[in-house]
Amino acid sequence: MTEQTLAGRCIVVTRPEAQSDSLCREIVARGGEAIKFPVLGIAPASNRSELLWAIEHLDRFDIAFFVSPNAIQHALDAILEQRRWPDSVAVACVGGGSAQALHARGFPEVIAPFSGFDSEAVLRLPVFSADAIAGRKVVIFRGDGGRDLLGESLRARGAEVAYVTCYRRFQPVLDPAPMLARARDGRLDAITLTSSEGVGNFVRMVGDKGVQALAKVPLFVPHARIAACARDQGFLDVTETAPGNLGLLTGLEARFPSVRGVG
Repeated sequence: MTEQTLAGRCIVVTRPEAQSDSLCREIVARGGEAIKFPVLGIAPASNRSELLWAIEHLDRFDIAFFVSPNAIQHALDAILEQRRWPDSVAVACVGGGSAQALHARGFPEVIAPFSGFDSEAVLRLPVFSADAIAGRKVVIFRGDGGRDLLGESLRARGAEVAYVTCYRRFQPVLDPAPMLARARDGRLDAITLTSSEGVGNFVRMVGDKGVQALAKVPLFVPHARIAACARDQGFLDVTETAPGNLGLLTGLEARFPSVRGVG
């Protein structure tokens, strides 16, 4: 039986709807209450021309990089429906969740950092060093927009880089009133935010008065860049955790110590 380390705690999970279940289950298993408030919506790309081009020309690349589990899902769903993945094209990603998703799709060997879990960590991998990557061809599967640091850095190191947009992000339309009411009544213990874009969407979704109501509610974020963004938006209690579910849960448990062994 999982120790009830979050017993009685109410925690907001802001991941996209399709990615929030695992964290919610972990919170509930520890005795907490998880409130879903997705701040990013995910949908197929409005224009599939880049993805169709990639399906046809995939063999010309040496490495395919997937920026997120969403990129893996939307790219591979389209590609593997039309063709077999070329043995000559290595796969790479950032983050344990993405690596697990690639393993689940049948890729036993995945290039990914063991720590850092951002573009900077990827660029420190030997396979992406200037000597190793010069002259090689890399395709980056991503959503609309996003950081260009990885692609720009690889080009500077002599690689040929192509971007393929395979999904789009949007800001959901949700009613924040129930969440804000909990905060005003002191019945909201924590909020998890897992991207800088998500922080911006969250602020717009709750409005200025909502930010004021939530400013002192503890925020838990898995990266220093997200923490800085949250503080810039007026949140006063921001904790940076290690990445992934485990990192967020460890941070929450450290903040809200409870009696061990209950349940």
